[in-house]
Formats: sequence, structure tokens, C-alpha cells
Amino acid sequence: MADIWWKAHPHDLHRVSDRVSSVYVERSHIDRDENAVVVINKRETVRVPAAMVAVMLIGPGTRITHGAIRLLADSGTAVCWVGEQGVRMYAAGLGPARGAGLLHRQAWLVTRPKERLAVARAMYGMRFPGEDVSSATMQQLRGREGARIRKLYKAHSERTSVPWSRREYKAGDAFATGDDLNRLLSAANAALYGICHAVIVGIGASPGLGFVHTGSAISFVLDIADLYKAEYTIPLAFDLVAQGLTEERDARIGLRDRIAQTRLLDRIVSDIKTLLTAEGAEPPEEDTNELWDERVGSVSGGVNWASESDLAINLGANLIQPTMGDDHMAIIGPEFDAP
Repeated sequence: MADIWWKAHPHDLHRVSDRVSSVYVERSHIDRDENAVVVINKRETVRVPAAMVAVMLIGPGTRITHGAIRLLADSGTAVCWVGEQGVRMYAAGLGPARGAGLLHRQAWLVTRPKERLAVARAMYGMRFPGEDVSSATMQQLRGREGARIRKLYKAHSERTSVPWSRREYKAGDAFATGDDLNRLLSAANAALYGICHAVIVGIGASPGLGFVHTGSAISFVLDIADLYKAEYTIPLAFDLVAQGLTEERDARIGLRDRIAQTRLLDRIVSDIKTLLTAEGAEPPEEDTNELWDERVGSVSGGVNWASESDLAINLGANLIQPTMGDDHMAIIGPEFDAP
């Protein structure tokens, strides 16, 4: 797949902002027909122009051919293997961005304390609309966030008449401790992490370069997911317990439905770009094929940079000559026939 990725010229690719942000496929067969991927199930056949898709999310019960994967890779479309309705990501292929512009921008921001603090403040600012957080320290922001979440738990407890004491979570075994409400919160949050992870990989950012969280391979995933917990997973968990639905599957399906109704994937793409890019700027997506240089920044790749003295390396009697070496679509097939 790596070889195919380089076939199309970067200027032939559609910008991420011009693409359908994601296509989710479940219980279907994915094949290729010329420059389109064809999704086939018992209910319908859908042709999807590969170059117009930023991320293809492959859900349970789906088969995909080698030809379809080649086309998606050549088109710069990310392929993510996910759980039902994208609630967990198991693996990912290439991202839609040919270049590393967004990743470089993210790394530049996260490695400079002043810029990192500005992004972290912006993340907290999204949770406190209308409030000025431009001069707050991280300690102050963490305190305000803790107070906000406590008030939120209390409000939903009163709204649903579901008792609430405190958040309980056991690292490495999210569902082993706590009451039904805590278990549902853990299940819903895990699903939300999977969705955010899929989007982050799909647009070419790094899941590990976080601004508020640090030290984890999914630090940025945790950062982004925290933007939506108050709106999605917390009220969902209280609603489910109030209805007597206490299985992990209930949380996953409930979150899936709310995400589909509110088009959260589009919002995540937009929020990440807002946080990581300068106002009004679009991260470069083209593959420039350059080599890093400590003096001038970068030089062209694909060029033999050997000097005349380097062309022949004399080792004793041997002469060695060097060689050059954001809409969301869901296509879901009908339920499988019972055995």
C-alpha cells in the first residue's frame, strides 16, 4: 500500500476541507469500480468517489478487497477499522493528508511552552464560553474544570433522580469498579476516545502530542474527547441508568445514535483545525518530498546531492560508486440472517 500512496500527484488530490469528512460502512462488501469504491449490501449499492472521502471507517461485518484499498491509498483517503458506528478504533491506514503540515504544526506548538499554553487555554475556553481564560494558569484552569464537572454531575443527578457520589475508575480495567453509572461513564468515554482517535489519525495529526494531557500515546485523543464529555457521555450515562439500561453495549449504542444525530465528526474536524492552525489558515496537505537541512531548513528530495569528490570513494584498491536508491455518510447493511 505504501507504493500506491505515491502514485497520484499531490495537486490532483482534493483538500480535506473539500471532502466528505467520513464514510462509515457496516455489514457490507467494499470493492472497486474504476475510480470509485462500491459499497454493496443486501439493501443497496452505493458508489463513492474515493478522492472525495477524507476517512473511511470500516465497521463490523464488512469485507474490503485489495483493489479498493489500493484506490483509497492512492487517493490519500485514511482507512480506519472501527467498532460499531466508529465507537472504537482498532487499526488505521494512511491519512488523507499527503504532507505533514498539520503534524509539524502540532509538534511545533506542543514543544513551545508559550504556544502550548495558548492551545491549552483555547481548549478550556471552549468549555467556558463567554469567559476570559487568556491569563489563567493551568492550575487555575484545572480547578475551574473540576468545579464545572462536579456541578454537571449534580445537575444531571437531580434531573434524572439517579444517585451520584463520586467518579470511580480503575486503570486498565474500566468496568471492574464502581456502580452502574460509573461503568456506563467508562464505557461511553472509551467509545468517544475511539471516535476522536479515528478523526485525529484521519486528518494527519498525532494522537500522542497532547496539550493538556501528556505522557500517553493517546494524549491528544484525551484532550479532544474532553471537549465533548459534558455534552455527550455524562448526560448519556445518567439517562441510561434512569431507564434501567446498564450494559456496556447500551452506552456504545446510545453514544453512536447521539453522534449520528448531531454530526459530531464534522465538529471534531473543525475544532482540531481551529486549535492547531492560525486563524483562517489551511494546513498544507501536499507532499513536498524534501530533506531536512540544519542550515537552510530543507532542500529538495529526489536529487543526487553528491559532490564531485563524493562520486568516487576510494577504499584501498576498490573503487565504490554510490547508487541512488467535513459531511459524514453512513452505509449500513441489513442485519445478518439468524443461523
